[in-house]
Amino acid sequence: MPERIPTPAEIKRWQQYLADERAEAAVYRDLAKRREGEEKAILLALAEAEGRHEQHWLAMLGSHAGPPARASARNRLLGLLARRFGSVFVLALAQRSESRSPYATDVDATDAMAADESIHEEVVRGLATRGRNRLAGSFRAAVFGANDGLVSNLSLVMGMAATGVGSQVVLFSGVAGLLAGALSMGAGEFVSVRSQRELLDASTPTQVTLTAAPSLDLKNNELVLVYLARGMSREAAEHRAAERLGQYSCDCDPSLSLRPDTFEKADEHETLGTAWGAATSSFCFFASGAIVPIIPFLFGMTGIGALVLACVLVGLVLLGTGGIVGLLSGGSPLWRGLRQLAIGMGAAAATYLLGLAFGSIVG
Repeated sequence: MPERIPTPAEIKRWQQYLADERAEAAVYRDLAKRREGEEKAILLALAEAEGRHEQHWLAMLGSHAGPPARASARNRLLGLLARRFGSVFVLALAQRSESRSPYATDVDATDAMAADESIHEEVVRGLATRGRNRLAGSFRAAVFGANDGLVSNLSLVMGMAATGVGSQVVLFSGVAGLLAGALSMGAGEFVSVRSQRELLDASTPTQVTLTAAPSLDLKNNELVLVYLARGMSREAAEHRAAERLGQYSCDCDPSLSLRPDTFEKADEHETLGTAWGAATSSFCFFASGAIVPIIPFLFGMTGIGALVLACVLVGLVLLGTGGIVGLLSGGSPLWRGLRQLAIGMGAAAATYLLGLAFGSIVG
């Protein structure tokens, strides 16, 4: 069978695939340098898989491999971030990169390679989830705080300006909105996280069965109720209670045999974040967001020019925060940013119109 002669377009495409596989393998190796144990082994296994894909494209190219091509801009960015930071942001970007693999529709890629890329997305999703969980509490408070500060204070400034009051009144209103909102957000987050933690603590089983069991009435064994309430079947609950009371012990069914009544406590930093951490993040980020709309007024600007600049500044920050959320969620940063922008500008526009209406009525 004669050797296939690739077209210039195929050579160019294969060379790009080769460069991207090399870049992705380098990203996983760089990330592995910052990990230990199981995570390190997983990342190195991903790098090894990308190496197998690299060999496939080298074999396809043969003598046409030529000098190494440049990886795509996305993979070059991934490599830079992996070498400098090695954070959850890199894993989130890698997850999105794996999800956009073209191998499923490329006739020159094997079915195994396409399947590898699909599995890689799930593997990276799992690794990224660990980092997302560590960020969940304080990051949630930070993002919501910043966006609340941006949108609420821009709306306040727009509404006050629309009524026709002076720029100094608009500035003072913005400062008051910043302080009131930041304190409210901080206090609300503290109470919310502390209350949720207290609810979780109240639901954690205690060790009372260890101390109360010897004194229980064997004919009215309420210890069975404890295990039933914990979700055991009646058979398992009766077996566990009898064994706890020392009536018998057997290995006939390992799933029913006695195990110490110990319960793994969830990592408080991974599930909720600390109350003080959430409150501090919420306060600081609300304040940092709320100060943006009043920056033009702080520098002495007045009138429509100040409002337009405030909207531009807030819009840029909304695009940024939305993009960050998109990156961490593995979604499109552009779409998330535009969504944040539309919501924020919509709220500000509605408040401005209400301010105009209120000003005309009072006037």
